[in-house]
Amino acid sequence: MRTLAAVGMQFGDEGKGKIVDFLAEKADIVARATGGNNAGHTVVVKDTTYKFHLLPSGIIHKDKLSICGNGMVIYPKQIIKEISLLEKKGMKITNKNLLISSAAHVITEEQVEKDKKTGEKVGTTGRGIGPCYMDKIERTGLRMNEFVKQDNEEAKKLRPFVDDTYVILNEAIEKGKKILVEGAQGTLLDIDHGTYPYVTSSNPTSGGVCTGLGIGPTKIDNVMGIIKAYITRVGRGPMPTEQGTDEQTLGEKKEDSLTEEDLKKANGGEEYFTGKILRKQGGEYGTTTGRARRTGWFDAVIANYAVRINGASNIALTKLDVLNNLDKIKICTHYEVDGKKTENFLLDLEKLEKAKPTYIEMPGWKEDISKITKFEGLPKNAKNYVKKIEELMKIPVSILSLGPKRDQTIVLNEKFLF
Repeated sequence: MRTLAAVGMQFGDEGKGKIVDFLAEKADIVARATGGNNAGHTVVVKDTTYKFHLLPSGIIHKDKLSICGNGMVIYPKQIIKEISLLEKKGMKITNKNLLISSAAHVITEEQVEKDKKTGEKVGTTGRGIGPCYMDKIERTGLRMNEFVKQDNEEAKKLRPFVDDTYVILNEAIEKGKKILVEGAQGTLLDIDHGTYPYVTSSNPTSGGVCTGLGIGPTKIDNVMGIIKAYITRVGRGPMPTEQGTDEQTLGEKKEDSLTEEDLKKANGGEEYFTGKILRKQGGEYGTTTGRARRTGWFDAVIANYAVRINGASNIALTKLDVLNNLDKIKICTHYEVDGKKTENFLLDLEKLEKAKPTYIEMPGWKEDISKITKFEGLPKNAKNYVKKIEELMKIPVSILSLGPKRDQTIVLNEKFLF
């Protein structure tokens, strides 16, 4: 295994930062292909938490080269802030461990202001991502190689990091180096394959890896799909297995505590409280926005769609520990639309909004599994849940994540790793 692309298989927030950090230990280069600071990746190393919006999560491995690819859109203030925060933690950031593609586009203040005014209807982060990609397609955008020629402090700070990164990546691949591609956002937010118009402005699917980094599709050896043991979404748009409503979620505060009464209501079948349990136990509040995420049961229709679109050969299943305390756990296997069942994802937004999930029910477990280090040590019901997901997705689980730290990871199939 030489070039491994790790991509999100849901609506983003699948735990990609943690998985990429785990995989990066054996990689030579960690590269990100698409998106901007609308993404948020959290990595926990021992007692230190790192939150990234633009820098690849591999940057905290000092001996690795991290690359921001040409498919990204870079907000100079944000990437400089992230570099500065790492330097304050004692890390030396140079062009030996960080490079930015000369062809990546730069987000301007005007684009940020435009996004704040126009992005609300689809629930964007207001970071200028969409307007920047619009200007890119319109061929009026500002590329990084032009930006760093300017006479200002931001340009001066970023100038040493800017290079033609496609050359470095392709030469590394030709030399047999190990390349890890870090996905941002998720399949259902893809501009072409997501729930349009409630999507991002780039291609966070595996196809975007090629265009966003300048490497050919035959150079990708493995696509690992990263998927959560349930599902979440930030912003507007259809979500068939959502527990509770978008309005209820928006009214919830991050600091609200989880009570025994909440658990009782969740296990009594009250949907909003099921969603609240997942949100509170999973810490489902956006790294970028702080917004409460909408939560729901695992959706195998979406999962299988993502397998097809990305050509995923295996999955990293994250946040299994969050399902603790539930009497029953549901998995959506089909949708019903206008009285007809389908196991295929629907691209027609009107039909998708009407889709009713068909569930299977599995018994839950009520014990903390976050410190278990072997699959065999999991409760029987937890193991059966993992096996059911493998059965429904028809590809194996290679990595099982039981918490945010590196040591809360169980490798089930090493052949898909470096």
